Amino acid sequence: MFTIPIPLSYGSQFEGERLRSDDIYLECGGNQSLMVELCVNRSVNALEDGKTVLNGPTLLDVQAGAVLPLAILVEIAGVHFRTEHTAVIERQIHRLLNYTQGIAYAGQRDNARLVISKTAVAKGFQLHHLGIILHSALKHEYATLIDRLQVTISTVAEDVEHIGTQARSIYQERDRRIDKMKDESTAVFYSCTMCQSTSPGHVCIVTPEKSGMCGALNWLDCQVYSQINPIGYCQPVQKGLTLDSISGQWQGVNARIAQATACKTNSFNAYSITKTPPTSCNQAECIAAVLPLCNGIMCVNREYQGITPSGMNFSRLIELLGGGVSAPGFCGHSKYNIHQGKFISAEGGIKRLVWLPQILKNSIRERFIARAADIGIPDLLERIADEKVGNTEEEILPFLAAKNHPALEMESLV
Repeated sequence: MFTIPIPLSYGSQFEGERLRSDDIYLECGGNQSLMVELCVNRSVNALEDGKTVLNGPTLLDVQAGAVLPLAILVEIAGVHFRTEHTAVIERQIHRLLNYTQGIAYAGQRDNARLVISKTAVAKGFQLHHLGIILHSALKHEYATLIDRLQVTISTVAEDVEHIGTQARSIYQERDRRIDKMKDESTAVFYSCTMCQSTSPGHVCIVTPEKSGMCGALNWLDCQVYSQINPIGYCQPVQKGLTLDSISGQWQGVNARIAQATACKTNSFNAYSITKTPPTSCNQAECIAAVLPLCNGIMCVNREYQGITPSGMNFSRLIELLGGGVSAPGFCGHSKYNIHQGKFISAEGGIKRLVWLPQILKNSIRERFIARAADIGIPDLLERIADEKVGNTEEEILPFLAAKNHPALEMESLV
């Protein structure tokens, strides 16, 4: 293991470390504040290799238990570094910072959460060490790609919001690259095992119409990652013989699932939530759950911490599913996947959606409306209940009936 000049132990054994609530010194992101991560491509002359820029309050300026917004901006220059590499590098931020003892990192993109322990601060850890970790670890792993790397750490609310706005535009542009591809005409999918340290039974199968559960990697990103690192987390999978075109199951994919999970999981249906659905990981952006009384499906995102009509909040749902289990009636997924063509398509797709929290509705609104128009229900989003309507099936059912929601006329889910 290479050495990183920080006052804490560092290594993969600390990934997934749980921090006690009474040992938390600083929390960024989650549902407490905005946190965003972004990687961008720059010219060599624009960067000073190894430099970390700090903007705003640091750990020296706050007391234990503080909450701050946080932006982590990684700027990279390299002769062989291309813009399409940025999403792949960005996804490593979560993993590499989690290798630090006393640091816990969850989520990704503009839906991340970083917690620093009192123990880490007592040993001398400060925010600029985040930049040192990323510089050392990324240049070690991607030496052939990265010539210069500079990190900006900002805890100024205005700066974080500005970087967040820039980042969301970049995220959307990355996602749009995949829109015209179809699973049926693609022979190679990709498996991703980046989350197996905390979800040992889980493997993501990423297809053109089903992005990774974390929301940070789509099919094209996985393709780039596998080219950068042929023995890395993302591996090409020949889908092979189609066993079930409706539910999404293929012979070659099943073989990869069994291999990647040491037979903890031998198969799943990529497009179904009721019939052996995909396993879920701790980094899933959203969780979907069947609501039997409404004959539909709800989705909840990580940012929303209220109770859902499933009777549970996101934290409880991810606790039950995030270890890598296939649980009929539940599945993890990305926000972007909601308006992709194969989202729960075995059960009827987005016509089954009966409840979404408002924050999730707003974040997917534009693309969801376009997708709904494609299937002939342009006002579908307005027919879907949210927390203002209710937080139980009994509360939302009258709303769905009054709105003539299509799920109420569909084949029974149970």
